Amino acid sequence: MPPRIPMLLAQAVSRPSTTIASFLIPFVHLQTRSASILSSLSDTPGAYNKKIRRGRGASSGKGKTSGRGQKGQKARGKVPKQFNGGQTKEGVTHGKFGFKNTVHQVDLQEVNLDKIQTWISQSRLDPSRPITLKELCRAKVIGQVKDGVKLLARGATELTQPIHVVVSRASQSAIQAVEAAGGSVTTRFYTERAIKRIKQGVMHPYISLRWDPTAIGNTNLIPDKGFGMAPEERVTGLGYQYRLPDPTSRKELEYYRDVKNRGYLSHMVQEGQGASLFWKPPMSEEDLAKLKRKNTNSADARRKEENKLW
Repeated sequence: MPPRIPMLLAQAVSRPSTTIASFLIPFVHLQTRSASILSSLSDTPGAYNKKIRRGRGASSGKGKTSGRGQKGQKARGKVPKQFNGGQTKEGVTHGKFGFKNTVHQVDLQEVNLDKIQTWISQSRLDPSRPITLKELCRAKVIGQVKDGVKLLARGATELTQPIHVVVSRASQSAIQAVEAAGGSVTTRFYTERAIKRIKQGVMHPYISLRWDPTAIGNTNLIPDKGFGMAPEERVTGLGYQYRLPDPTSRKELEYYRDVKNRGYLSHMVQEGQGASLFWKPPMSEEDLAKLKRKNTNSADARRKEENKLW
């Protein structure tokens, strides 16, 4: 059978060519593809680090000894971390002491009363307004804050006017010095993400769901607006985007429930109870006798109800 290639070529030659009018050329979409795109592909700068090729000649910078130097145990292999020249390890002869509290440690930025008084004297802090974490960061009283701020009492005698401070924690001597000058100290809970949002201005520095200004009893910490709103509507009423969180762990709850620490949750502790969520104070003999009488009376009433016929 003869090949059909000449016939196909003849049909291709005899096919009429379509011509486009000159005024339609701008409106015709012609598909074009650039063949040079493959040669211009490249990774984002800094997306990965170039692998160090060792032992590829002196010109590479890591040739010959491949960066290990000359002779010695490290040039010929790896050395264990606690290797001590072949003799008995330090951990065996002297034992292991201490520990690293990496799980429960809290990194607090310290601020002293003398520094606050210096900033007030320079008109860099307003003592008539609450001094919170936001004001301390804005006035550059403190630098980088990770987990919170702790108030210390250095220079307590230099404090000349009442101030109202809201911080993460405070020493007992600092609390006494501020209250002796007519001010107040309130400690409240912060998280690392909350501190970032407070510095950005999208979260209130101390108002949250459990913040009760009436129970705290400090009129200087009442905001200018949003006071009469429900706790769930305070964020939008005050013009903020995010809500400040409250503590959930037992350790944090017990700290901010303690009146001694001036915690903002101290109003939740009922009369006769302590700040601890686990340990309860012992009852007096009078209270114990009242409780026994109450239980016996309730048991007698329950027994009478059960013995009724109708």
